[in-house]
Amino acid sequence: MSFETIKANDIIKYIGKRDVVIIDLRDSEEYMAGHIPTAVNIPYEDLEANKNRLLHRCLLIFYCDRGHVSLLAARDMVRDGYNVRSLHGGFHAYRGNIEYGIK
Repeated sequence: MSFETIKANDIIKYIGKRDVVIIDLRDSEEYMAGHIPTAVNIPYEDLEANKNRLLHRCLLIFYCDRGHVSLLAARDMVRDGYNVRSLHGGFHAYRGNIEYGIK
């Protein structure tokens, strides 16, 4: 049971793709201040309670501020049979377009 990391520049290939869910694990204030386009906000501390809403057939891409928390989330979710990736370096490393507000 393992998962891959994605380089910050490569996340662009996944934005808007069918069967890919990009998940921002930061708190809602950080998310609303700017996030990767199409990302949904599920703060890390709420992930366990909300994982039943996530489909096993989808690719889940997690990111946090700098990449540490998303590694923990990916590790836990792969154990439960989810197809996951973690964004290396987190939002801090991302240099693409940013959306603001609630998605």
